[in-house]
Amino acid sequence: MKAAQSTTAVLVNAGPARALAYFGLAISPATLFAAWMIAPSGVYLTAIVLAVGFALAVRSMAARYPHDRLGACNVVTATRLALASILVATLSGDTLGAPDWIVFGIAVATLSLDGVDGWLARKQDLCSEFGARFDMEVDSALAAILALYAAAAGYGGLELIVLGASRYLFIVATALWPALAAPLPHSLARKAVCALQITTLALLSLGFLPDGIMRTLSIGVALLVAWSFARDVRWLTSTS
Repeated sequence: MKAAQSTTAVLVNAGPARALAYFGLAISPATLFAAWMIAPSGVYLTAIVLAVGFALAVRSMAARYPHDRLGACNVVTATRLALASILVATLSGDTLGAPDWIVFGIAVATLSLDGVDGWLARKQDLCSEFGARFDMEVDSALAAILALYAAAAGYGGLELIVLGASRYLFIVATALWPALAAPLPHSLARKAVCALQITTLALLSLGFLPDGIMRTLSIGVALLVAWSFARDVRWLTSTS
């Protein structure tokens, strides 16, 4: 009986995961074309990030998604993944001169859709651990790409490590300290810090504010990000 239930769960999850894979294939040509228009020699970077991102998302959805349909919420998050993938093309060596306003515009478009997926999930009754994780990983990838762009353009200092790599440093810490792998409670403060983090990185990509102002802002936000992660670590270790 248990084996039959397990098989049924896999079959139920296969439909949405397959739909997500098809959406990834459908959106790939437009994503690669946009990347080529912005940074021709960086298209291969976009292709790699897009392929890996969708492969991981499809695999995770097949294993963990509890609903029987893809939903607009996951389509929006997948679109955010595609937009972030376009941005990674600007990191290729000979295209770092891509117009800052294009980088800023794509970053703002990607950030503006953050929250829309969550709202749609609640409206369609499709909230899931997978959806929250998918959204978080897209945010993390966007932050890392923007931080690398800012660093390459000379728009920041060591604080970019905190702004762009905090999530991945946390993953490394989790591997060394399994207690950190426990689920975290919902936190509006965490979400606000994340939004401020990406907004600051998007502003850094423009490079139009005086260095002193932008450096003060980026360092201040990096301290907030460090505080947010430290708070989560403290909660996880105190409840383990």
